[in-house]
Formats: sequence, structure tokens, C-alpha cells
Amino acid sequence: MSSIEPGQTPQTAPQATSSDREKETRQWAMFIHFSILAGWVVPLAGLVVPVLLWQLKKDELPGIVPHAHVVMNWILSSLVYACICLVLTLILIGMLGFIALGIATIIFAVLGGIKANEGVVWPYPGTIIKFFK
Repeated sequence: MSSIEPGQTPQTAPQATSSDREKETRQWAMFIHFSILAGWVVPLAGLVVPVLLWQLKKDELPGIVPHAHVVMNWILSSLVYACICLVLTLILIGMLGFIALGIATIIFAVLGGIKANEGVVWPYPGTIIKFFK
């Protein structure tokens, strides 16, 4: 038990330092990149979870916004690629496109998450739509 001497006030909870804030920002940015992979477990979760994380944390941690923009741009680009692959399934090459798109998404999400944890905003290669800047 701690005793408070006369004239002293109880200490409040320690304030978050800038390094703690930066660490939390990097961690949430990493989660946003990794959340694309949720679609492999629950259909459409890879589209919904990154948007939810971004919207929940954007005001509290503004440093995650560039990472969320990279992820959103990739999601839009991969939807375009998926539509192209769907059309190409008529000539049987579309299945290879879907496989390549899946592999690219896994690799990009993991690399983006690792880079985010290092404090780097890594734009995904092959992003053709840059709606968010």
C-alpha cells in the first residue's frame, strides 16, 4: 500500500509518451495491412475489416491513414483485377490470374505489415487505382 504524505496529491496514470504513441500507430498500421487476409477466413472480411479498423482509429492515430490508403487502393485495384480474371476464365487463363492475385495479396499484405511495423509506408506494386492519396 502506498501512503500519501500531507500536501501531496495522488499521481494520475502516466501519460502516453510519443514513443508509445508511435509504437501503437505502427501496430495498428500493421493490423490494417494484415486485415486484408481476413478474407481468407471469412468471405468479404478482407474488404470490411480494413475499412472498420481505419474508421475506428483514424482520429485517435492519424499516422495510420497513409497505410489505410495504401490498403484501400490495393483492394480497389484487386477488385478490378478479379473482374478481369473472371472474364478471362472463359478462355481458362483466368484461373491462373486468380491464383496470382491471391498470392500477390498475401505477399503484399505481409510485406506491408512488416514495413508498417518498421514505420514505413510501403505502396503495393501493381496498384492501378490510386483513389486514396
